[in-house]
Amino acid sequence: MPFRYSALCVGLLAALTGAVNAAQVPAGTVLDAKQDVVRHIKDEPASLDPIKAVGLPEIPVIRDLFEGLVNQDEHGNPVPGVAERWQTSDNRTFTFILREDARWSNGDPVTAKDFVYSWRRLVTPANTSSFSWFASLAGIVNADDILAGKLPPDQLGVVAMDDHTLKVMLSRPVPYFVNLMANFSLFPVHQATVEKYGADWTRPGNLVGNGAFKLDERVVNEKLVLTPNAHYWDHAHTVLRKVTYLPISQESNATKRYLAGDIDITESFPKNQYQKLLKTLPGEVYTPAQLGTYYYAFNTQSAPTSDQRVRKALSYAIDRQVIAQKVLGTGEKPAYRLTPDVTSGFTPEQSELEQYSQAELDAQAKALMGAAGYGPGKPLKLSLLYNTQETNKQVAIAVASMWKKTLGVEVKLVNQEWKTYIDNRNSGHFDVVRASWVGDYNEASTFLSLLTSSHSGNISRFHNAEYDRLMKDTGGQTDSQRLNQEYNQAERILTNEAPIAPIYQYTNARLIKPWVKGYPINNPEDMAYSRMLYITKH
Repeated sequence: MPFRYSALCVGLLAALTGAVNAAQVPAGTVLDAKQDVVRHIKDEPASLDPIKAVGLPEIPVIRDLFEGLVNQDEHGNPVPGVAERWQTSDNRTFTFILREDARWSNGDPVTAKDFVYSWRRLVTPANTSSFSWFASLAGIVNADDILAGKLPPDQLGVVAMDDHTLKVMLSRPVPYFVNLMANFSLFPVHQATVEKYGADWTRPGNLVGNGAFKLDERVVNEKLVLTPNAHYWDHAHTVLRKVTYLPISQESNATKRYLAGDIDITESFPKNQYQKLLKTLPGEVYTPAQLGTYYYAFNTQSAPTSDQRVRKALSYAIDRQVIAQKVLGTGEKPAYRLTPDVTSGFTPEQSELEQYSQAELDAQAKALMGAAGYGPGKPLKLSLLYNTQETNKQVAIAVASMWKKTLGVEVKLVNQEWKTYIDNRNSGHFDVVRASWVGDYNEASTFLSLLTSSHSGNISRFHNAEYDRLMKDTGGQTDSQRLNQEYNQAERILTNEAPIAPIYQYTNARLIKPWVKGYPINNPEDMAYSRMLYITKH
């Protein structure tokens, strides 16, 4: 497994990395007089509360407004954040030493007690956090029982030894635990602000964060404007003076705004414009591999997709090569499993979906559908829900066509805006729903834990005792070879039971203006803090 550091190595790493997550401006660089950047996000953030985030639109903004114990460098390695160093001798008890100059945007010191409060808040069942499972996955003592309502939140295995020493106790060894600390769900929040304003605490003028930027303005569905937090501990290395986020769901509209000079960094671009953009914007088009998988989730609790034969037939009938190469065509790989190929420490075995030609898979799909009672005289009818975006629409049309041609399935395409889509997805109002997962850390469990029964991200509502037991066992597995075998066994269960249909592996496709420097394009988790960016004279 990755990141098996001894206490000495961890402490040394933390001491040597310094402020490598700040803007690194080479000597002799001529900076532009206007240090403003405009970043595109794919939709209006559902919330700026770290425990209320539900998807990709809000995460970049939250990373600018708040900071956890650690950050990531441009390659995805953990570097100091609020914690200036840390140590462990057994990968079960971790001690984080917080920097004394860490401050909230109102000038208050950031203390270990802030993390204790915030992590307890994350696991409090009444707060219904979409990422409460993260504390359990990290192995924090008593997280499972607290989430199940068996213990109060104050029994969570995290203790403030003093203002600048945080002790975290785990129920099992987790060698990659430090990496998890960069996840937004574990960011601290300002207790007095949360308690004073309640649900309104994230509004401009109310929000108190500890990140490199603070929220100055928010116009829903139009923009979010951030300016530097003068109290941030590394404020001296923050070059940008303003960061504006524009929520635009249509990739074509975002690309038009980019071409017009209104946007400096896009989250994506229309796949059908890839070749044209390469020719017209040399040096501005980027498509590195990303730690993420695009998939369709089946509602395993309601007919017709409660039938495993139906789910498996639908998955088999998707020609993933056509989706990746022709519908998309920007370097994406077909996904034959949930865990992407770029995942650190994971060596995948060949899936059933790779062992047969598409013609053979189609034949098996027809047989499965027939066994489930569907055919020319009784075609399967279902709905496919996706959120508004061109790529989602193109993939949905292509898959619906494949299902119709191969299986005679009559598909109703349902397109909804982000918040409505999230509500219906989370409440189970769908037959098939578009979904995706971008790793919260670079290890296979970030993907495979998603389908465990207790995971709040298990939108398929998949329940499989063997799968749950297997994934629980992986949490305490210290033999890397055995761990890889168990992960592959979990993937085999998913292929056979088909609660989801993996479709393609993400690339981090985006457009970046040539004068924007410091973007960590090769970070596998796409952790791109605005404090790393600067604008050269142009």
